Amino acid sequence: MNTEQALQILSKTLTASVSPYHCIKESKRQLDEASFHPLSLTKSWNLEAGCGYYIPVFDSSLIAFTIGENLGEAPSLRMEAAHTDWPCLKLKPSPEVTEGRYGKLNIEVYGGPILNTWLDSPLSMAGNVCIAGSSPFSPEVRFIDMKKPLLVIPNLAIHMNREVNDGIKLNPQVDMLPLLTVLTESLDKDHFFLNLLAEEAGCRPEDILDYEIYVYNLDACTTAGLNGQFFSAPRLDNLTSVQACLTAITSCFRDGGINAIALYDNEEVGSRTKQGALSAVTERILEKLFTSLGYGRETYLNAVMDGFLLSMDVAHAIHPNHKEKCDIKNQIFPGDGVAIKMAASQSYSTDAACVSVIESLCRSHQIPYKKFSNRSDLRGGSTLGALSSTLLAMKTTDIGVPILAMHSARELMGASDQQALVSLASEFFLV
Repeated sequence: MNTEQALQILSKTLTASVSPYHCIKESKRQLDEASFHPLSLTKSWNLEAGCGYYIPVFDSSLIAFTIGENLGEAPSLRMEAAHTDWPCLKLKPSPEVTEGRYGKLNIEVYGGPILNTWLDSPLSMAGNVCIAGSSPFSPEVRFIDMKKPLLVIPNLAIHMNREVNDGIKLNPQVDMLPLLTVLTESLDKDHFFLNLLAEEAGCRPEDILDYEIYVYNLDACTTAGLNGQFFSAPRLDNLTSVQACLTAITSCFRDGGINAIALYDNEEVGSRTKQGALSAVTERILEKLFTSLGYGRETYLNAVMDGFLLSMDVAHAIHPNHKEKCDIKNQIFPGDGVAIKMAASQSYSTDAACVSVIESLCRSHQIPYKKFSNRSDLRGGSTLGALSSTLLAMKTTDIGVPILAMHSARELMGASDQQALVSLASEFFLV
């Protein structure tokens, strides 16, 4: 796969994945196309060697695996993980807010977005709608994507805020409410959003029980720079890694082992959910996988503790205007390839023995990479690796592509780095 092909695949996934639910929908599409078989969390499995399977986990997470044809008495286990969510704005219940003749929507902040990057851009909405079903315990869930520019969060004009260029703190409850409409007599001022949602979901407003609706950036993906060295798009954090996981699991097969990917929701808010990396769901799915293949619990435990997890999330590229924010030595530029993320605090799950494995893979297959650390006096972010490895007790390394404007409504990466990430994810599943 060359750089152009890797970006084309990534662009398609970025465009389709407008909420964590739609990210999983796109993941399932790719897995179905690769002849993977869906499984249920709550039903028995009949697994066959040489096949691939996937399990949707509460609609916004997913685990997939392939089974080698010659596993023997002690199958080896390789895993890759990424997250399906990103910092954004999310609608509250009863979101209709009127201000004079303006119809706005009440939102709350999800994760840690750079709020001012959401201003003055065309925005849309996507997520799920739950409708009364045959039983209170079985609501019907419909996924919707409004796909058109519906919302804008307008800046206050400089004439009314002369200090705006000196820096301004945005209040989420005051400054970030998106504008949807100017009210007219024909609009129900108390239910103008609910009526829109019912129309999109194909139901009556009174049938809607609840919903989870995310605001998303409609901007298209594009290359940028003098010779197209950059790739600019919304949601690079962390759909770059999601797509690398999907490409690797669908194209690489180990005859003597089990390969698995875990795509988790809620990383941006701490992962402490039933569909997050701190859930016990991965451990239980893996145990169910091994027992369904006829192995005992001891064999399963041995495979997990002898396994290896490649945790994939974006890293900080050195900023062109603020090099002082980066480490004095361990820096990475867009286009440098894969970042191996290291921290003494173990906010990135990395140790020398595990790093050596990934370095050896990169060197053996000419995959560009650099080691990355944050400044010693700045607190960096954290990611899935440390959380997952705590539960699974598995060797783990954190890697990712370096990006600029992390947590912005639109982020920037090196155009060639997705190919490097995909190459490493693929080789990891082949050895």
